[in-house]
Amino acid sequence: MARRMLVLAIALFLAAVVIRNAAVAALADRSPDAAARVWRGHPRAEIALGMTQIGRAARDRKSLPASIFAAMNDAAIKAPLAPEPFLVRGVQLQTESQASAAIEAFEAAARRDPRSLPAHYFLADALFRSGDMQRGLREIGVLARLAPGGATSLAPYVATYARDRRTWPQLRELFRTEPPVAEAALTALAADPTNADIVLGLADAKHRGPNAIWLRPLLNGLVAAGQYARARQIWTDVSRGQGSVGELLHDGQFAEPSSPPPFNWTLNSSTVGLAERVPRGGLHVIFYGNDDGVLVRQLLVLPAGAYRISMTAAGNDLRTLNWSIRCDRSQAPISAARLDLAVSRRWGFRVPAGCPAQWIELSGVSSDVARQSEVTIRNLRLSPDRSDG
Repeated sequence: MARRMLVLAIALFLAAVVIRNAAVAALADRSPDAAARVWRGHPRAEIALGMTQIGRAARDRKSLPASIFAAMNDAAIKAPLAPEPFLVRGVQLQTESQASAAIEAFEAAARRDPRSLPAHYFLADALFRSGDMQRGLREIGVLARLAPGGATSLAPYVATYARDRRTWPQLRELFRTEPPVAEAALTALAADPTNADIVLGLADAKHRGPNAIWLRPLLNGLVAAGQYARARQIWTDVSRGQGSVGELLHDGQFAEPSSPPPFNWTLNSSTVGLAERVPRGGLHVIFYGNDDGVLVRQLLVLPAGAYRISMTAAGNDLRTLNWSIRCDRSQAPISAARLDLAVSRRWGFRVPAGCPAQWIELSGVSSDVARQSEVTIRNLRLSPDRSDG
């Protein structure tokens, strides 16, 4: 009888432990305070409550009481495989200027949970602080594979270190092994045109070309900053010779789509109409006739002076389309010509001084009675007008 009572008591005790464990596990993440009330000394409850208190202290900019660290140390003893106590310990050691010991604590956290984002983040940060760029960037590579949003979410963080040339050898190695990190970081850097030299210095052959995702943001930023010559030079270099040196207008045959705008054509499709290249060269335009708007545009960097444009065109109504030239940052054109007149007379215009970059644009012009027109333009040529005195 006594034996049966002992077995029953043990069974009831184990059942209670199991139930409390389940309750703590269920409550720890959602309600750490409630979990602590169920079983205050349970390591899951201590960890959840401690992390919550740390978060509140950080939010309120208050110092952490010693009791939190004591609870975390206790949790580390009870749950040696949990990473959180080692994270807290690492942060505590950092505040005490014990950098090496902090790195060891973060490494211990990462070993206990190799997929822990905080562990790898704190470890990477601690390694960077200590000057160990190579290992720090290696942790960034791990984070890129684990973090929600991956490389994109880490791009600003990596870009910060890219501004220090001493990190470039390590960054190049990281970019070689983690192409998504390279693309995201280079794109983040390209958002600021002052980083042009950094982007060009770090972009390897795989990330340098007309389709590089950082190229357009960088060019747009340089153009917005008025650095037209610099933008055009980078466009020519990175587009791998698609733009010939000294050319005034790119792809007048409308046959080279690989190099990007703004120094190549932007072809728009909208409620205004449709613009597209055709096989074997040529620009096919359908203007719906309902709304005015730009269908084709390219940025030029013509020196001040006189120029002429010639072309061929065929279609059912050339009078509904209009070519224009305007200085960048100005809405008023310096010259305009209806398409039929530009074809028959060779369109001439003059670029004034103080106009370092110009947009050439083909627009649809609606009338009172909407009518659709369809036109194909070929052999567009731009040249200096030598006859203009």
